[in-house]
Amino acid sequence: MLEYHHQRARALLANAEEIFDEAAVQQAVRNVAHTLNNRFEDDDEFPLVLGVMGGAVVFTGNLLPQLTFPLEFDYIHVSRYGDEDRGGEIVWKVVPRSNVEGRVVIVVDDILDEGETLAHVKQRLLDMGAREVILAVFADKAIGKAKPVQPDIVGLTIPNRFVVGFGMDAYGYWRNLPGLWALNNEDLSNG
Repeated sequence: MLEYHHQRARALLANAEEIFDEAAVQQAVRNVAHTLNNRFEDDDEFPLVLGVMGGAVVFTGNLLPQLTFPLEFDYIHVSRYGDEDRGGEIVWKVVPRSNVEGRVVIVVDDILDEGETLAHVKQRLLDMGAREVILAVFADKAIGKAKPVQPDIVGLTIPNRFVVGFGMDAYGYWRNLPGLWALNNEDLSNG
């Protein structure tokens, strides 16, 4: 069984196309950091940065050391159950341990796809009393239709394809790639 999973993981990349290499990915992270640093460098308020687990762990880990202002870090974990392509119930597995009331909260996520989950996260944080919620996403997928929420800061805009790398996965594989790879739809349907 383990051998099957190893073969499956390697097969996903066999026909994949690298759409952003490591240099482009790292430049995107620097750009996001620069935008946040400009916003908060002279601010007396220390924002709360919330990483969305598990996809944002790589982006968050690369971003935090480049931020030059005092901040508090915490994380959240939300999942969708049911039909992930057409909604489904959003469940908070981990809520912020830090107090969000009256604070500026920066939500760091790997990708804005359809936008339902991040729209829910933003609204819930506002309902919890956050003064402002800033959505910083590594990748904004160009899906060709309106989304219920727009990111405030975007690292890269990616095509409407299934991508892996830099925290994004397929079947749990390839979050560790330093670049972004678009997978072949046939390879995904054969999984």
